[in-house]
Amino acid sequence: MNSAEEVLKDKAIHTYLHRLISDEGIELLKRFPDEGEHSDEDLAAKTGINLNTVRHTLYTLYEKRLAEYHRIKNNETGWLTYLWQLRIDKIYDTIREDLELVLDKLEHRAQFEEENDFYICRECGIIYTFTKALDNEFKCPECENAVTHFDNEALLNALKQRIQSIKESIGHA
Repeated sequence: MNSAEEVLKDKAIHTYLHRLISDEGIELLKRFPDEGEHSDEDLAAKTGINLNTVRHTLYTLYEKRLAEYHRIKNNETGWLTYLWQLRIDKIYDTIREDLELVLDKLEHRAQFEEENDFYICRECGIIYTFTKALDNEFKCPECENAVTHFDNEALLNALKQRIQSIKESIGHA
């Protein structure tokens, strides 16, 4: 398993995780003990990071399958204790899944851009599909100015380039 410290050396992964868990979450990853399972309270005590931040970070990582836990119940008190461990070794799978979701959204957007003709109100900057422009008699419903044809070729080309880049990154090219 890769340690969190090793994985965080990769700038792209560090940026991805930072967007996910912010500065304090990154600090928790850096200070997370390498071995064993740890309660959120122990982690807060060992790392000096606020307990609520520790919990929030752990649950966020859990949602991405980058942390896992098991619970134990104290039979005397009935309290549950969650024992956590990092699964930072799954970071590449997680990033790949997120990229595939982005890819799917970009492909749908590119298809929408290819299948539609667009019109823009130069006054308001609002863009309408042909159908919406036709329904409004080619006038902007906001300001009543005429709408003109909008060439979306630059946007479509940018979408296609981004799609290709992501496909190459995840091995779909």
